[in-house]
Amino acid sequence: MRESEIKTLISQGEGLRIEFKQCKTALSKEVYETVCAFLNRLGGELLLGISDDGEVVGIDPEYIDQVKKDFTASINNPQKISPAFYLTMDEIVINGKAILYIYVPESSQVHRYNGKIFDRNEDGDFNITENNNLVSALFLRKQATYSENTIYPYAELTDLRADIIARVRKQAALQREDHPWGAMSDFDLLKSVQLYKKDFQTGKDGYTLAGILLFGKDETILSVAPHFRIDAILRRENVDRYDDRDDIRTNLIESYDRLLSFGEKHLNDPFYLENDQRISLRGKILREVISNLLIHREYTNAFPAKFIIEKEKIQTENGNKPHGFGLINPEHLTPFPKNPSIARVFKEIGKADELGSGTRNLFKYCRAYCGNDPQLLEEDIFRFVLPLTPQATPQVTPQATQQATPQATPQAEEQTKIILEFCKTPKDRGEIQKLLGLTDREYFRSEVLKPLLEQGLLYPTVPDKLTSPKQRYYSVKPEDAKK
Repeated sequence: MRESEIKTLISQGEGLRIEFKQCKTALSKEVYETVCAFLNRLGGELLLGISDDGEVVGIDPEYIDQVKKDFTASINNPQKISPAFYLTMDEIVINGKAILYIYVPESSQVHRYNGKIFDRNEDGDFNITENNNLVSALFLRKQATYSENTIYPYAELTDLRADIIARVRKQAALQREDHPWGAMSDFDLLKSVQLYKKDFQTGKDGYTLAGILLFGKDETILSVAPHFRIDAILRRENVDRYDDRDDIRTNLIESYDRLLSFGEKHLNDPFYLENDQRISLRGKILREVISNLLIHREYTNAFPAKFIIEKEKIQTENGNKPHGFGLINPEHLTPFPKNPSIARVFKEIGKADELGSGTRNLFKYCRAYCGNDPQLLEEDIFRFVLPLTPQATPQVTPQATQQATPQATPQAEEQTKIILEFCKTPKDRGEIQKLLGLTDREYFRSEVLKPLLEQGLLYPTVPDKLTSPKQRYYSVKPEDAKK
């Protein structure tokens, strides 16, 4: 959040989705009651270090780190907030005083703080635990809003794949060594993330649609969602049909892996440095695109999801329950969770980020990848489009162009230095290409190797110990190799 945006929030005053707390030296229990109420109602924005009348009082500097630690520990503690919900704090300085900003999305679950259910209205946070009518209405509203909560009372644990649950447990442990899933049984793990719950309309317990989509056997998924499939298509030469295709009709965990493999197979991965470390731009983009395709899909919509790679663009389409219409601007994005339970599982295993940050990362890495902004269109069918060539007339802002252009020369220079250092000992084409992480041989030959040969920076050579003289190797000048 920017300082100007925070000031705008403060000027609006407290309301249904905005709350101020002073918290100069410590967090009060009212902070967690508000978080619980926001999760249960429509979400909201919480500002710590602001008085009730909107005065910026700030948080004492020596207590800021402790306040952050206390909040993180409590919000992830199921004994405090149940089910636990991951949130982060942003520190902003206004008029020389530090405040903390917390965005709380609406949750698909009913949450409790210290065993009590809180709800929100214009006047604040209210404990509704003992009001059966309000509690029942809250559960029913959550289930009606989020189709992922649909309960299948006759589904059993044997209808799910134990091997996928075990894989997810291991992946969560890689993200956090002491992850609580490590000590849970399969049933307890699913219950802890509300993939097994009670239907307050029928009084029956059961596994949810989210649980079945994440972990179900293929025949189980086919039974509850016969229209479910994801079409991965490569369309470069045969534009009327396809050059390659993967028809995916399995659980979301394996669907993610297959979509990632398809993208890695057919997209280049150019050399790129971030903070002096090489990262995979292709991997960063695919991670965000694929997780968005799976997490934010409306699974009651029979429209088949699509992941399409063409000569001039990458495109995805999926059925959607829109919250707003038109192109998404990351600078003015109000995140809304479409399937919070599915999103939480993906986040716990490191395949998705905090709500909203993934979109900002997507814009950042797409600009670095091809100099273009992606287009995200929020409608009944959600569409992502990334133009891959200048002829595709992308909608690029002047700011995006300024950010993307300067990266090209330093990155190319750094790539050349690495190749020349590597080729002080003769290397063949495959070795150099592997070093750079490039999968397209023709691209490597024309865009990387050929310019270096034409500039006289590399020379074809045959090493003394080479047994096959037909194999071509490349090396720097002998005098350069000694430097």
